[in-house]
Amino acid sequence: MERSAKPLLDFPCPFPVKAIGNHTEDFVSNVVAIIRRHAPEMPDAAVQSRHSAGGRYLAVTATIVATSQAQLDALYRELNQYDQVVMTL
Repeated sequence: MERSAKPLLDFPCPFPVKAIGNHTEDFVSNVVAIIRRHAPEMPDAAVQSRHSAGGRYLAVTATIVATSQAQLDALYRELNQYDQVVMTL
């Protein structure tokens, strides 16, 4: 007996996207620009950034309204291609 795969997320839904990368002057603005290409309605208030304890890295968290798995896949693909991103969550 086969079980149908239940989707992990029920779209649309709030979804936090996190990118961690080198602490450069333009890291936050570049990450936000990438995210906005995939979620243009994201307000400025949905973005938070934090320095690492040693100051070498920045973490950017943006909560978007995810509309599909394809949207999230494309967003994470583009974030991971950005050379300043070290990790995405």
